[in-house]
Amino acid sequence: MIKSQNQIRIETSSSSMSDLVFLLLIFFMITSTLISPNAVKLLLPESNSKTMARENVTVYIDNNHQFYVENDMPIAVGELQSFISNSIGPDVDDACIVLRADKDVPVQDVVIVIDAVNSINAAGGTKHKVILATSPKK
Repeated sequence: MIKSQNQIRIETSSSSMSDLVFLLLIFFMITSTLISPNAVKLLLPESNSKTMARENVTVYIDNNHQFYVENDMPIAVGELQSFISNSIGPDVDDACIVLRADKDVPVQDVVIVIDAVNSINAAGGTKHKVILATSPKK
């Protein structure tokens, strides 16, 4: 039998695809370092725990006893509950409120945030949690 010399081979080179993947990886690594997760400069308390939770709302307390919810504008203590409630939204029953408090903030300021979340839970029958953000121990 005579075999045909004109066989079609379907092959693709993956070298250009790997170059593209590495370029995208470098791009995302560079752009991720430009994003600052903390809009308010804080020195968080140190901890050995590595608990991670989904973050619905972030409350910041700086060392000047100023409260911030999701933005750079200070919020009065009396308005804290309404700002947290509006940031969570009406349809969420089990949000995680991450509290990023400076390590020199008195415990009373932390208790104010916890009381505000407990009041929201009591009024709406929800199960929102407050999680204290920490930095890794050196």
